[in-house]
Parts: sequence; structure tokens; C-alpha cells
Amino acid sequence: MGEDADQARKSIGARRNPDSADAILDAAEAVLVEAGYSGFSIEAVARRARAGKPTIYRWWPSKAALLFDVYQRLKRVDHPDTGKLEDDLVGFLKSLFSHWRETSSGSIFRSLIAEAQSDATVAAVLAEYTKGRHAHTGQMIERAKARGEVAADVDATLVADLIASFAWTHLLTNRLDEDETTLREAVGYLLKGIAPPANAPPAIRPRSRRRRIVG
Repeated sequence: MGEDADQARKSIGARRNPDSADAILDAAEAVLVEAGYSGFSIEAVARRARAGKPTIYRWWPSKAALLFDVYQRLKRVDHPDTGKLEDDLVGFLKSLFSHWRETSSGSIFRSLIAEAQSDATVAAVLAEYTKGRHAHTGQMIERAKARGEVAADVDATLVADLIASFAWTHLLTNRLDEDETTLREAVGYLLKGIAPPANAPPAIRPRSRRRRIVG
């Protein structure tokens, strides 16, 4: 399990039996694959894992917490360290989009985001998970700072938030098949900004046409 999963379940104090926990996670993944998000429940997982519901709830206080652990377990996303921030971010987005597109994790995460809009428990778990993910992505920004590639006063967490916003928008609108050219263009806008160069000539505004009213 990654440190993001640990952060997402800070409120869970009971120590787990690793073998039992793995069996429950295996069962949860199987139920999710067979029944989908709408058919996923703690009861179904308990039956599949031959475990008691109190045990599951002791280790995962909600369906959302368990699903986040399943999601984290499935997640296989590259965090490149190429020595160039643009290539790191493009590689990360390519890997993330591919993973969401080609595994059930995209569907899981999309469902959790939707559920968080009406369930405060899910929203809290999502916020904690997101904080951990942004810190992880922010490491790429911090490495770039150390190389002198990024200004020293740049807020790495805010940049990570912008990257996540781009990724989440594409996940929620089912646009995960963007090619590398588009991803590189988006990253380029983020790194270079969209303002014209200081010495660029002013843009010529098109003249507005006034409609002539004939009375």
C-alpha cells in the first residue's frame, strides 16, 4: 500500500491482520468487477471474503474508505524523473490517463467523485486522499525548483492542483484518449503561461460594426 492510502484512512485506529486485510481487498475488487459501483456493498464484500462486517468496519469505517483502498491497490501510475519538468508532467499524465482508461480504476474514481457531492464522509476521504496525491505530484515541482527550472517562490501544491484539475476534467468528461501532443500543449501552457512576450506588438482588436437602424 502507498502512503496516500495510509493518509486516506488516518481515522482507522485498529491494527489490521495483513492476511485478512488482503482477503477483504481481494473480495472487494472481485465484487466491484462483477457488480459495479452500484452493486458494491460492505455486505457483499463480507460474504465474498467470509469475514464479519464488524471486522471490515473496524478497518474501513465506510464503503468509501474501502473503495479508496481498492483504487489505490489497483493504481499503477508512473511518476517520471527525467530531469526535465515538462517531460515528467507529460509522462505522468500519459500514464494516469492510460491507467484510468484501461482498468476499472477510472470508473471507481469517477464514482467516488460523484458520491462525494452528496456524502460528507466520502468528501472527507476524497479530500484527504487528494492532499496526499498533490504532495506526491508536487515532488516533481520541487525537483524542478532544485534544478533552477522553476521559480523558487512557486507554490508546488497549487501547481499540482492545476494538474489534477486538468486530469479530473478529462476523467469526468470521458476524454482520456488525448494524444501526447495535446498533453504536451496543456503542460506547455501551464509552464510558460499564456501572456504574450513583453516585447510582442499589441494585438489589433477587430473593429466592431455598428448596426444602422433605419427608422
